Amino acid sequence: MSQYDAVFVGLTLLDIAGRPVSAIPAGGGVQFIEQIRLNPAGTASGAVMNAAKLGIRTATSACLGEDEKAEFILNAYRRLGIDCSLIQRTARAETSATILPIRPNGERPALHYRGASDFLFVDDADFDALCDTRFLHHGGTGLLAAMDEGQSSKLLRHAKRLGVTTSFDLIAPGPHTLALLLPLLPSVDYFMPSLEEATYLSGRKTPQEIGAFFLDHGVGSCIFKAGEQGSFIVTRDACVRIPAYQVEVVDTTGCGDSYCGGFIAGLSRGLAVQEACLLATAVAGLVAGGLGSDAGVIDWEHTRRFMQQTPRGA
Repeated sequence: MSQYDAVFVGLTLLDIAGRPVSAIPAGGGVQFIEQIRLNPAGTASGAVMNAAKLGIRTATSACLGEDEKAEFILNAYRRLGIDCSLIQRTARAETSATILPIRPNGERPALHYRGASDFLFVDDADFDALCDTRFLHHGGTGLLAAMDEGQSSKLLRHAKRLGVTTSFDLIAPGPHTLALLLPLLPSVDYFMPSLEEATYLSGRKTPQEIGAFFLDHGVGSCIFKAGEQGSFIVTRDACVRIPAYQVEVVDTTGCGDSYCGGFIAGLSRGLAVQEACLLATAVAGLVAGGLGSDAGVIDWEHTRRFMQQTPRGA
């Protein structure tokens, strides 16, 4: 039996979010707002926290600084029962962090400090420890400088050789991101970017066309997160849309990351792919209703009640 149900490796940071912010005050002016919250976030962190809340055995691999931001993250993880033994620390940079002035409509412009995440490096000798799991989720390529030099591809290939189910997410793709992705895509069972990111990377237009692009580059299945449209499952045989739950949006920070965590927790609990996507949609909907990347999600039972009581879009 594997030590973990799921291991989450990649971008981990501290978010400092405030809402609602309609404009930054001029000069040294002050604007009073309703809420400010600190919470761990990032493509690995937002996923692992929500997966842990859904009751599966989780661990995470990340790089944090030697600072108060790191201690905040570690304390939050310990309260959720997340195994922190795979986390690295560095004195070369502070813990990655983002300031988020959340707009009244829930949009989230970001001021990001890259920091310690660029120093995350999983050595070959540590691959087996990370892969002592049923599911391995990798998130953050493009903002993981050391891992982006080929080590992420090696880790995912190793996981596949051991029979681990792999999933993959990214953030803020740029002109060079596709070149980073191409070597690792054949080792990805579930490719899980946003539809916007996937459109940018592929140059295609419809979910079917976009999915075909990545399937042709070796991924097993595509799951595209599309905000209020819900999400799309694209395989060789079909394209299925999962409508979003109808919620009042407070903050969209971490909705995509939480979707990944919900999906992996669903698979770990034995759900079929479409059922796991529906669970993931509910987790993302709960997160959208509060401030921060784990807002609204309490546990498995609460999430299932939300699914029973909350209508979905057409």
